[in-house]
Amino acid sequence: MSRMEAITKQKLLIVEDDLGLRRQLRWAYEDYDVTIVGSREEALTALRAEEPAVVTLDLGLPPDPDGVSEGFRTLKEILKLSPDTKVIIASGHNDRESALIAIAGGAWDFYQKPVDIDELGAIVKRAFHVHAIEAENRRLMAAIPGQMSVLGGLISGAPEMLKVTRMIEKVAPANVSVMLLGASGTGKELLARGVHDSSPRRKGNFVAINCAAIPDALLESELFGHEKGAFTGAIKTTEGKIELANGGTLFLDEIGDIPLPLQVKLLRFIQERVIERIGGRKVIPVDTRIVCATHRDLKAMVADGSFREDLYYRLAEIVVPIPSLSERPGDAVLLARHFLKSYATENGGLVRTLSSDAAAAIELWLWPGNVRELENRIKRAAIMAEGKYVTPADLDLVALDDNGADMLNLRTVRDAAEHGAIARALAHSDSNISATARLLGVSRPTLYDLMKHHGFSA
Repeated sequence: MSRMEAITKQKLLIVEDDLGLRRQLRWAYEDYDVTIVGSREEALTALRAEEPAVVTLDLGLPPDPDGVSEGFRTLKEILKLSPDTKVIIASGHNDRESALIAIAGGAWDFYQKPVDIDELGAIVKRAFHVHAIEAENRRLMAAIPGQMSVLGGLISGAPEMLKVTRMIEKVAPANVSVMLLGASGTGKELLARGVHDSSPRRKGNFVAINCAAIPDALLESELFGHEKGAFTGAIKTTEGKIELANGGTLFLDEIGDIPLPLQVKLLRFIQERVIERIGGRKVIPVDTRIVCATHRDLKAMVADGSFREDLYYRLAEIVVPIPSLSERPGDAVLLARHFLKSYATENGGLVRTLSSDAAAAIELWLWPGNVRELENRIKRAAIMAEGKYVTPADLDLVALDDNGADMLNLRTVRDAAEHGAIARALAHSDSNISATARLLGVSRPTLYDLMKHHGFSA
């Protein structure tokens, strides 16, 4: 192999102590730049020197002198040194439980011995493909100014949410009002901040106010401010949220809860770009962008007269629908792992990983409270769990019928189970339709029908 060929080939590290199998694997991977080692120390040395994208690791490495499993110890240290590396672990024919524990500990996939070279080759090829996609995504995120801030800290890998972020990327630079429509707990404020951070107004203030959390009598003062002596208790002149956001962005959460009399004053501000404080006679020009959000049906409110039509169309120049967590395949587990890592570190606990049963339960749950519900359950589990692994019981997701009386309906239960199974299979196969169909034991046409029924993008 020439030096140029070695540079262009993808790097694969094989950790295997069986000399016969090592020769077999080297022969099978001529298309890769292969490094083969037989111990944990050699593996870590090779990892630092070669920086391979993919590692195949034999869990059955001989234990160290203290009896500690070298396979699991090696997996942990590889992921600590290189978290983005895809580790494919090998387990014995009757040791599926160890393989599942390794997956829960961060391994990307597993195969069982005796080795099927074609099957292992397909797993390795897919691992390189996923690693390349993730690396390219990181490169693009770093290369495009503001790209990391589009989500405002929101984490997602679902195509449904990526469509939302692409839409936000387009509208953020434009001087238009944006309305975010979605259920409570779907991350509307994070996305509103993403609009601000990706806009020319990013150096200005981002000011948020929840219109439903403030009594009607105080909301006008909160938005428009007041002059000293305007009412009892007004001991000084106070700027409102609209003024504080001058040159920046004002996020009006739960806009549907603004009372009708105040809607008139808000409409005047949006049209004229001027305000008057309560008790004041001075007209104050304000350059503030409005981003609003609600979980309510504003069109229905317009129809019944509880929300002004002219205000609706001023606020809804661009409307961005936000999918619920149950409509974002794979995101629940992705977010759960993120929250678990964050809260476990924050609380100094030992809990670091979801058990395979917990991950499955999270996928099956319908999450009526969306990301907020998920975060609360994970936070509680990170504090209360007894062992290293979070279980379904720790998350209070023991039974499907905990969702309520609706889950006693067999069709609902079946749909929930199908949705979760398809989401997990798509995530496991990197959205490859043929591989997903094989995992689920159905034909490609049947899978397409199921995906359409459950709202997955083909």
